Amino acid sequence: MKLNDKLMEFERLINFLNRLKKNNNRDWFNNHKKEFVELKEQFEVFINQLIPKIKQLDGFNGSLSAKDCIFRIYRDVRFSKNKAPYKTHFGAYLADGGRKSSFAGYYVHIEPEGSFAGGGVYHPEPVVLKELRYEIMDKTDEFKGIISESGFKNIYPEIYGDKLKIAPKGFPIDFEDIELLKFKSYALVHAIDDKTIKSSGFEDYLLNLYKTAKPFNSFFNKVIAEI
Repeated sequence: MKLNDKLMEFERLINFLNRLKKNNNRDWFNNHKKEFVELKEQFEVFINQLIPKIKQLDGFNGSLSAKDCIFRIYRDVRFSKNKAPYKTHFGAYLADGGRKSSFAGYYVHIEPEGSFAGGGVYHPEPVVLKELRYEIMDKTDEFKGIISESGFKNIYPEIYGDKLKIAPKGFPIDFEDIELLKFKSYALVHAIDDKTIKSSGFEDYLLNLYKTAKPFNSFFNKVIAEI
C-alpha cells in the first residue's frame, strides 16, 4: 500500500465515521457496507504494520494479528438505553493475547474529534486489580517515579478512569498514598486531533506514545504474568 493511499484511507475513515454518527441505523450502514469493509481492511493493514513494532517494544513473543486486536463495530444494545446499532469509532488493543488480553497493552481509538491512544489496564478482573494495588503499595516509590517522570507526565498527566471514594477493601486506610490504590482501572489516555490522524507521521506519533507508556505497562505486566 502506497503512503498516499494510506493517508487517503484515514481521511476517508474520519469522513465515514462522521457520516455514520449522523446516520446510525442499519439501512444506512447496509447501503455503505462496501465502504465500511474497505476501510476495515485498510485498518487491519495498519494494525498489522504496528504489531511487530509493538512486540519488539513490549517484548512479548505470542502470535498476534490485527483480527485479534480490532474491536467489532457492532454495539451490544441489549442492556443499554442507547439503541444505536454501531460504534462510531474504530479501535484496537495491542497486547499479548489481543483485545481480550488481561495484560497491560496499547490502545488506539479513531473517532472524529475524539481520537486517542494510550496504554495500561482498563477495568481488570477483581483478582487482577487487587494484585495491581498490592504491587503499587509494595513498590510505591518505583511506581511514583514512573508516573512523575517529566516526559511521561507531559504525555499522560494523570491516570485515566473512575476511582473509589474510600480505600479499597482489605487495604490500610492510613496508607500514605492511598489515592493511588483507589483506581478501578490503571489506564493512560492521550488525545489525538484529526490532523495528526491524517498525517504522514501518525504511526511514529503512536509509537512514541506507546514507548512512553511502556514502563507503566511493564510495572503491571510483571505481576499479571504471575497471576
